[in-house]
Formats: sequence, structure tokens, C-alpha cells
Amino acid sequence: MADTSEPITIDIVSDVVCPWCFIGKRRLEKAIASRPDLEVQVRFHPYFLNDWVPREGISRTEYLTTKFGSPERYNRNVPRMIAAAESEGLTYAPDKIQRQPNTLDCHRLILWADRHNGSGPRMKQRLMSLYFAEGADLTDREVLVRAAAECGLDADKTRELLASDTDVDTVTQAAEQAKAAGIDGVPMFIFNGVLAVSGAQSPEYLVSAMERSVEERAKRATQAAE
Repeated sequence: MADTSEPITIDIVSDVVCPWCFIGKRRLEKAIASRPDLEVQVRFHPYFLNDWVPREGISRTEYLTTKFGSPERYNRNVPRMIAAAESEGLTYAPDKIQRQPNTLDCHRLILWADRHNGSGPRMKQRLMSLYFAEGADLTDREVLVRAAAECGLDADKTRELLASDTDVDTVTQAAEQAKAAGIDGVPMFIFNGVLAVSGAQSPEYLVSAMERSVEERAKRATQAAE
């Protein structure tokens, strides 16, 4: 295998309310844990799976009807997602979810957590767990403030920031750039900027992608030096 002294960068484009993003994040964590010899840097990037949902959110029933035709139609695929989550030690409890949020504020929180103390991944996990396992209303600002406090952010400052337009443009532009780049499904994992993997692939597949990206990065560096 090629030299691995340089960290592997993994850029993850995903959304907080995407069940396969929830599962894919855990599978990537397992992949990374299985290769402690590799230094890895993970960076999260925003994506709006449902950019048409208003900032105040809509009822889950309205959302499923609008997007899938009916809740029943969506529910046909639910057992597979529940089982996949359980196999990774996660809980997906769709019956608890009563409201579909717009995720702009969630992505702002992740950005702020990462800037503050590098806890972007922890914030993302907490928001996903609130939504998928607890059925929390992510349009409720106090739910977001409590999540922020749990991840080390100041509650009052976060409440103030959420009430403002701080980083609305930053997050929106990043999400729009992902779609402009051709990403139309998430999660999307980009390894070392040279290899893209779509979907919640197995930990074994993701380990293989990490290794292949190191080899490809080395090959390109050699070609550039010639």
C-alpha cells in the first residue's frame, strides 16, 4: 500500500434528516476504528435533502404525502431502514417523528460546534439521534439550544445566533455548491479529494475506499512531479 503518513481527508456531504446518512456515518466510524494505523480527518458539509420544506417545518404526514405520495408508500421501505439502523447499534423510530424540519439551522449548529471546539461530528450525531431515535422537533429552537449546550456551546449565545441570520448564506451556498457539483444523493463520501463513494456502504467497502484513495493520491503526486 502507498505511504499513509499524510492524513486521509474524508469529506462527507449529508443531511441531518437522511436515514441513510445516519447509518452511513456510523459505518464510516466503524471503518475508521478498524484501521487505527491510518490518520483520518473527517469534514462534514451541508446538504438540503428537502430544500422545499419551509424554515418553520411541516407536519410529517404532509411531508410524506408531498414527497412519496402517501405515508403508506414511504412506510413500505421503513422496515429495511429500521433493520439497517439496528444492525449498526442505532435506533430509527419513525413513528415518533411528528414534524419534518428544514435543516438550515441544524447545519448552522454543526458549523458553529466545529468552529468552537471541533465538536461538529458530535453535534451532527446528537441532532440525528434527537430526530431519528427520539422524534424531537428540530424546528423547536429550544431543542436546538439544548443540543448545542450538550456539545459545549453557550446556550444564550446559541439562542442569539439562531435568532439572527449568522452563517445562513455560508451554509446555503455550501449546500447549493454540492448540488451544482452533481451530488443528487447522500451520503456522499469523498476520500482525499480523488475518490467519491455514494450511499451507506459497508465498513469494509469504506476501508477499501480509504486505501484506494491513498494509492490514487500517491499516483497523482508522482505524475505531477514527473
